[in-house]
Amino acid sequence: MSKAQSLNETLAEFQSKRALTMPADRLKINVDQRRLLVDTADRSAFVKAGDTVQPFALTEVGGQSLTLEGLLENGPLVLIFFRFAGCPVCNVALPYYNQHLAPELNRLGATLVGVSPQVAEKLRDIKDRHRLDFLIATDADNALSRRFGILYSFDEPSRRVSLDSGTPIGEVTGTGTWELPMPTAVVIDQSRTVRFADVSPDWLVRTEPVDIIDALKTITARAAA
Repeated sequence: MSKAQSLNETLAEFQSKRALTMPADRLKINVDQRRLLVDTADRSAFVKAGDTVQPFALTEVGGQSLTLEGLLENGPLVLIFFRFAGCPVCNVALPYYNQHLAPELNRLGATLVGVSPQVAEKLRDIKDRHRLDFLIATDADNALSRRFGILYSFDEPSRRVSLDSGTPIGEVTGTGTWELPMPTAVVIDQSRTVRFADVSPDWLVRTEPVDIIDALKTITARAAA
């Protein structure tokens, strides 16, 4: 039996096929924006292991308010920050997490939440389309992403492409801004301490499920001891 592809192998294969049909100028803008983010991201501002997380609230796509206190009530919390419901790469990554991450987190007693700044009525689409078994929630005004230091803004060429599409990203997300979160995974234990954080300035690179699962196992082993 062949070994299942990793998430990043799956994403690389997806992008290589997608690049074949993208206009050369659009592809260059995409590549240049990702390279710029990798080169200029302020990594010192990123959320990191050891940080204490202050209370926050998110809005689940069904309208329910999700508080940090409530999410930690029964066990650790895993937050997966993604860009928006129509993001092509997110539509590969989130179903992968649904298959390869969510079941194990459930077994370990952790809660998984996918987080985007997109307004709930627009964000619901990605959960319904892929029948995701975990919570999907809106981070209104990018409040939590900003606190975690993981926001980026479209560069000028990317803004032009977005405007030329007739639906600039601020309209797509419903936020009215050019800001989106970098793909990020954060594991928080019941003491509100970050035990694992992984931020990717390049949105084609995402945290592998095994790394999140290993962080959760460390938390549960510590609790058992």
